[in-house]
Amino acid sequence: MKLSANEFINSQHKRLTLLGMSGVGKTHLAKLLSKNDDYFHYSGDYRIGAQYLNNDILDNIKSCIKQDEKLKELLENDSISVQNHITFDNLSVVASFLGKVGNPELGGLPIAEFMRRQALFNQAESNTMLDVPGFIAKSERQGVANFINDAGGSLCELDNENIYKTLAEHTIILYIRASKSNENTLIERAQTHPKPMYYQARFLQEQLAIYLAENKLTYVAQINPDAFIRWIFPRLLEHRKPKYERIAQQYGYTIDSEDLYQCRHADEVLELIAGAIS
Repeated sequence: MKLSANEFINSQHKRLTLLGMSGVGKTHLAKLLSKNDDYFHYSGDYRIGAQYLNNDILDNIKSCIKQDEKLKELLENDSISVQNHITFDNLSVVASFLGKVGNPELGGLPIAEFMRRQALFNQAESNTMLDVPGFIAKSERQGVANFINDAGGSLCELDNENIYKTLAEHTIILYIRASKSNENTLIERAQTHPKPMYYQARFLQEQLAIYLAENKLTYVAQINPDAFIRWIFPRLLEHRKPKYERIAQQYGYTIDSEDLYQCRHADEVLELIAGAIS
């Protein structure tokens, strides 16, 4: 969606897709805007977990439960049940399902299972982004004029022009570019709290080969899962940056994270976006 700065400011229907790494300020921006006006807040990661991966998440939990014979019996005779209580602010079930690759004794997943879950996540994210026009229509029916698509950090990894064109047709794609300081903060967070991530299959295979060679390991099952995430995260960041840039240049606009974090009110955010458009 291409608008002039004035058209954006004066529009009664502001629709945004937020692009950038997790932790760069997407949800912060969404919350600032939502304080003053009604916005339909569409969380990509929430819909992935609540809709497209829900059955896979529950099946995985049930499989873990069935490892205990007593619990298995209770589950199979319907004495107990399993439900997904994912919320916008608690997406831990998605991260838990995505998992970490490496030594099973350290909580890692075998490479084949890890790749299977990665592929499921990729398809779920693709479907979730293609659902955006339908949810914009839903928000209009509910009388909510404005819309924010709070997309996951791996949106740039989909490499699907149809998805990017669809988002650009219905929303303003806004790339929040991390400053060097912000990048360092993200890297530090990955060191202290290594969390499951999505990786493109080819990128992951290349990095696994490098990591195994550097650490004189033979098999993926020998990898410490958290150590691998700490090692790969800076590389993932560099891998994604040109992808974000290309999407923003072709389909949207760019603001800097440092400028965003200076904003304290919705009006300041809108002015920042208008400046990027102009």
